[in-house]
Order: sequence, then C-alpha cells, then structure tokens
Amino acid sequence: MNKKLIKEVKSSFKKHFKTKPLIVFSPGRINLIGEHTDYNDGFAFPAAINKGIALAISKSDSSNSKVYALNKEALYEFETKNIKPIENGGWRNYVIGVVAELQVLGKRVGNFNSVFAGNIPGGAGMSSSAALENSFVFGLNTLFNLGLSKHEMIVISQKAEHNYVGVKCGIMDQYASMFGVKKSALLLDCRAIASETFKIDFTSYKLILINTNVKHDLSESAYNDRRDVCEKVSKLLNIDALRDASKADLDCIKSDISNEDYQKALFVINENNRVKLFSEAIKKKDLKLLGNLLYQSHEGLSTNYKVSCDELDFLVDRAKENPHILGARMMGGGFGGCTINLILKKEFKNFKKEVSKNFRATFEKECSIYSVKLSQGTQIVS
Repeated sequence: MNKKLIKEVKSSFKKHFKTKPLIVFSPGRINLIGEHTDYNDGFAFPAAINKGIALAISKSDSSNSKVYALNKEALYEFETKNIKPIENGGWRNYVIGVVAELQVLGKRVGNFNSVFAGNIPGGAGMSSSAALENSFVFGLNTLFNLGLSKHEMIVISQKAEHNYVGVKCGIMDQYASMFGVKKSALLLDCRAIASETFKIDFTSYKLILINTNVKHDLSESAYNDRRDVCEKVSKLLNIDALRDASKADLDCIKSDISNEDYQKALFVINENNRVKLFSEAIKKKDLKLLGNLLYQSHEGLSTNYKVSCDELDFLVDRAKENPHILGARMMGGGFGGCTINLILKKEFKNFKKEVSKNFRATFEKECSIYSVKLSQGTQIVS
C-alpha cells in the first residue's frame, strides 16, 4: 500500500469536499502464469501488488454524484438514475458501470463525492481497471451498508467491465485485486472462483517487471476475438469451456477448424497444464522449472495465441541470453504492457542498465523497470 498516494487523495478530497472521507486502497495485480485461461474457466496464478488505486469517498446531500480523477485532474458529475455507457468515456465507464450493476441487483446507492488516484502504470497489464472497479464497489458497499460479500463485489466489477467498458474479461483481475494475500500468490480456479494461497519465497531471486510502454487497449477487438474462438471450439467439442479439453480432444476436430483456431485452443489447454505444474514446482522449490514454465508460456502466447509484439519478444529474448534470469514472459492481455522476469537479486542493477540501453537502441524509446511486492487485497485504510 502506498502511503504517499493515500495522503494525496485525502488532501485532494478535503480541498474539494471539506468533509472526512472513507479511504479504500485496491491493488493492481501481476499474474505469475496462466494467461487468457480465466475466461476459459481455467487456472491462473495471480497476486495483488503494492501498486494500486486509492479512493476517498463520502455520502453527499447533493442531487448528483461527483468523482474527481486526481491523476487526470478531471471532475465528473452524474445522476445515479438512468445510467448509460458513455462513448469513449474512459475511466468514467468503470465508475458508472459499478453503480449501474449495483442497481441491477436492487441495491440502493445514494449520491456520493469521491476522489481517486493510482500509481499503476496505464496499459502495463497490471489491471488498473479491476483495481478501480473494486475500490468503488468496496467503498460504496461500506458507505451504504449494501451487505455484499467480496465474491458478490468482484462479479459486479466484472459485469461493469463487460457491460460498460465492452471488454469480456474473465474474473482473475478482480479476484486477485480483492482477495490478495501479503507475500503470497493465489492458485485460482476460475470456474469455482476459489483459490489456494501459496506463500512465495524465491530465495535469492526476485520478480521484476519491464514495461514496454507500448499501450494496449483490451477493449480492442483482439481480446474479444480470442474469447470468441475459445467459445466456438468449446461448442464444437461439446464442452462448457476449454478447461475441460485435452490435446487429444482437440486433435479429433482439427480438420473442422482453421489452423489459427487450433493453435489458439492448443495454447489455452497447454497453459492450463503449465499453471498446475507451476504450483507443484513452488511446493518443491524447483526454481529452474518455474523459469522454464515462464519461457514456455511466452512462447505459446507469442506463436500460438499471437498476442505478443516485437517489444515484448525482444525483452524475453534478452532475458534468455542472461544466465542470471531463470524465466520471463509477457504478462496481461498482450500487444504491449510488461514482461515478468525471475532474476537473481544481486544482478538486478546490471541487467536494468543493460536492457534499458538495448531497448532504447532498438526501439528509440524507453522501457520502465520496477520491482513489486506481493500485497494484501482491497481494504479500508484507517
């Protein structure tokens, strides 16, 4: 949790609304392995991180609600009646989507004033959108005593994204942001919407993220297209989701689908298996296997699922050349964002310098590199 961020949000709220707010912190997330498996009812391995969204919120006697986005210095006022998605509404759609989905459940949300800010790099694949949705649903639930469980809240966040932002996301981002556990990752079963907590200790290694600073927009058709392919193949296999398929099953219908669709479905089946192997490797403290699985995941995302890009592939190739890095892969929806790397702690500074220089020379732009800590999920800050 970031104290500086919380202080800024509190101070801005006081300046705008002159009252004492409720403060919520909702973290972003990383995903160790298990990409694009969540909307296939599969398995993933996410963790909440110490970057996120801080929200200050209080009830209002006014006839409308006010939301101030501190990072953008933008104030949005709206009435809670007759909410509709805003064309090119950006962050506003996440907020009003949550309010609208609460109303669909018959929950009465009164007017409120709020200020939020975040320190998750935009478009980095760390789920700033899920953190924003979760901060509002958690804040409104507390403020108006709506009596929702955390499980009910994350479904509201997910529906806000489906119906107001237009991204048919799975549940992983919202789950990891809401249920995160300090110094731990969650083996998430996306069908049961339940997880097992794994204490993470990479001994002399640590996780770093390298942001390509290439912006990807998940609401672009590519993400939804891949989901459509997975659903189409599942239908042909007469199963609920690709989680239930094996490679042998897929091979039975190989002649009925295009090679591109075959490769995409094969990626999901293999990635699901990798998540299970990853959890076993953590129990055995087999760091070498963990690293190999990360590289395999990237290879599948790049060549089978085709959601990588030149900048991401470049960073993973540089990691492979470095003997102090056990594994690396692209993380998130794809077409930009970050790679996640498992690196020897004492070699971090050298690698940071070297890879930044090479990236700049190749792409004529900067990449950003950060360490992250695994942290607690969405919570009220006293």
